[in-house]
Amino acid sequence: MNDNYHVFTDGRLERHNDTVRLVTEEGEKKYLPIENAEGLFLHGQIDFNTRLISFLNDSGVAMHVFGWNDYYAGSIMPERGQTSGRTLVEQVRAYDNPERRRPIARKIIQGSIHNMRANVKYYDGRGHEFGDVITRLEAQSAALDSEMDTNELMGVEATARRAYYSIFDNVLPEGFVFAGRQYNPPNNEVNSLISFGNSLVYANVVSAIRATALDPAVSFLHEPGERRYSLALDIADLFKPLLADRVIFRLVNRNQLGLDDFEEDLNACLLNESGRKTFSKAFEETLDETIEHPRLNRKVSYQYLLRIEVYKLKKHLLTGEEYVPFERWW
Repeated sequence: MNDNYHVFTDGRLERHNDTVRLVTEEGEKKYLPIENAEGLFLHGQIDFNTRLISFLNDSGVAMHVFGWNDYYAGSIMPERGQTSGRTLVEQVRAYDNPERRRPIARKIIQGSIHNMRANVKYYDGRGHEFGDVITRLEAQSAALDSEMDTNELMGVEATARRAYYSIFDNVLPEGFVFAGRQYNPPNNEVNSLISFGNSLVYANVVSAIRATALDPAVSFLHEPGERRYSLALDIADLFKPLLADRVIFRLVNRNQLGLDDFEEDLNACLLNESGRKTFSKAFEETLDETIEHPRLNRKVSYQYLLRIEVYKLKKHLLTGEEYVPFERWW
């Protein structure tokens, strides 16, 4: 699996011969081995031009841009790895047919609740008693009904996520107070970590979708909207507990991130540059971790699990084979 490269330094990103060069504001030149890249993540104030964009397109490399508050601002995507009119037609038909859309949406929420529960189970008994939260999550999973429309399904997911988030104040050490999800902008350190982690998951899912013929703007759980890849929102929900939340718990509980890695800015609490670098490094290390896949009978990286998920959905749309969402099995 190819690598992601995160750029935090302000400066200019440009094509130089057959690679990409970063020229910092101080004139320092750094080279990125673009031939090994899956995506570039721009966190600093970076200038670039169409020559660079054309080169990234030819190289099949996505560029994900993060703006103020380090929110995901958008992606500049290369041409799709695959193009299929039939796939697009079936994807739109499934979205437009409640009898096809509802089961997919329900499966996504089912998998999301399972993966939240896996995190709660991990910490239950490790100095914590979370049996009541596990029960609440199981109750929400059992409440998923085949006749529910997407708004009702989203309501079940929201109730489950509130139950899940209730463990954060207990799992995280003193000084990191969650007190409920808040964003646009995040109001404290924990919300800042969740927002940043979720945005990294989302951007990586966007890259995974690009490798298929699926359209990232046609979704099944989240309603398609302007200026967002709603299918990436669907799939990201499955992986946030594994790829974002576990990184948060690990970094904070091991004192690799502390309160001095945050800064206040316009009524928002944000990771500073040092904090973003620490989180991004741990996130990329997590993507590179491998696990024995029970169906493929070989080890695959966590990052490759994203691509597998997209292909499973595509196969369901084209062949009718049952879509089984990612549920952590280890």
